[in-house]
Amino acid sequence: MLLLAACASTEPTRPVAPEPPSPQAQNLPSPGYVPSLPHEGGLSLADLPGWAREDHAEALRAFAQTCGQVRLSQLAEVCRRARSLGPVGDSDARAFLEANFRAQPVAGRGLLTAYFAPEYEARLSRRGEFTAAVRARPADLITLDLGAFDPALAGRKFSAKLVDGQLIPYPDRAAIEAEDPDQPLAYMRPEDLFFLQIQGSGVLRLPDGRRFKASYVASNGRPFIGIANVLRDRGDLPPDNTSGDAIRAWLADHRGPTADEVMRKDPRYTFFKLVPDDGIEPIGAAGAPLIPGRALAMDPTRHALGGLYWIDASAPSLNGAFPTYQRLAMALDVGAAIKGDVRADLYLGRGDAAGQEAGRVRHSLTLYALEPIASGADSP
Repeated sequence: MLLLAACASTEPTRPVAPEPPSPQAQNLPSPGYVPSLPHEGGLSLADLPGWAREDHAEALRAFAQTCGQVRLSQLAEVCRRARSLGPVGDSDARAFLEANFRAQPVAGRGLLTAYFAPEYEARLSRRGEFTAAVRARPADLITLDLGAFDPALAGRKFSAKLVDGQLIPYPDRAAIEAEDPDQPLAYMRPEDLFFLQIQGSGVLRLPDGRRFKASYVASNGRPFIGIANVLRDRGDLPPDNTSGDAIRAWLADHRGPTADEVMRKDPRYTFFKLVPDDGIEPIGAAGAPLIPGRALAMDPTRHALGGLYWIDASAPSLNGAFPTYQRLAMALDVGAAIKGDVRADLYLGRGDAAGQEAGRVRHSLTLYALEPIASGADSP
C-alpha cells in the first residue's frame, strides 16, 4: 500500500475530443519525445503553407506569454528573447519568428479536432430535468503512474480500486451511475454533464447568478469511445452531421433511458472539483492557462508539453466547418483520445460560440514542429 500511495497521482486536465481516430499500434517512447524529422536544417517559416496570412504579432505574444510559464528547456533562450521584446507589430514579430525558428515536418497525415470550455446551467439539488450528479473524486479511486513500475510506460495512468486486497479496474460509466452519488457537487442535465466530461472543464451557472468553474480532477481510466459512431451506425444521425451540436441536440431530444443507453456506450467517466469562476481560461496539463486558438492538446509520449507547432489543417468532414486552420500553436494540454504523432486538439475558448465551432472541427492535419535556431537573432 505504501508503494501504491507513492505512485498515486491525478490525471492531466484534458480528457478527450469528441471523436478520435483509431491510432495505429506502435511502441511508445518516453515523455517529451519529438518524432524523428526528415529535413536536415528544417524549413524556413516563410515556406509554411498559410504563413503569410498568420497574425504574427498575436502568435508571438501568445508564445512569449506561455513559454515563461511552461519553461521548456530547449526553448529557454528564445523565450527570454521573445519576452524581452515587449509589444511589437506584425512585421517585426514575423521577422523575429523567422530568425529564431525553423520548421520540421512531422511525417504523415493526421487529424485535427477541437475542444472548448462550455457554460451550462446547474442546480445545487436534484430537480426537474437537472438529474445528473456532478461527482467529486471518489475516496476509493487510486490513480497509478505506470512509469514508476516500468520506464517504458511513462506517462501511462491506471485507475483502480482496492477490493479484498486486490487492485481491480475502476468501474465504468454505467456502474458509477447506478450508485447514488456521495455528496454531489451539483446537478446538471444529463447531456450537459456528458459534454462537460468530454471537454474536461467548464463553467456552471446557478439560478441566483453564481458561477462556478468545474475542473477535471480524475477519471475512471476507461478508454474513451465516441458516441458519434454509435449514432451514425444506428441511423440516428447522418454521417456528415455528427457535430457536437447535433449529438447534444439528439441526446436532449431523447433524454431518459434512450439517451442514457447511448451515453453509456462510452465507459469513461470524469470527476470534478468546483471553485468560484475567476474568468481565467482553464489551466492545461502544462500548468499554463489555455490561450484560445493557440493551445493544443497533444500526445505527451510523442511531443513535449510547451513545444511550438504549425498546424495546417484542411478537408473538413463535417458540415458548416471552417475550410482551413493554419496557425502557430503550443502543446499545452493532453487528452485520453489524443494519441499519435500527427494528432492534435485545438482549444477554442469558452462559451457557446466556441462550442459551435469546436463541434465542427474534424480536419486532415499536417503538422510542423518549430525548433529554435541556436544563433537566433536578439531582436527583430
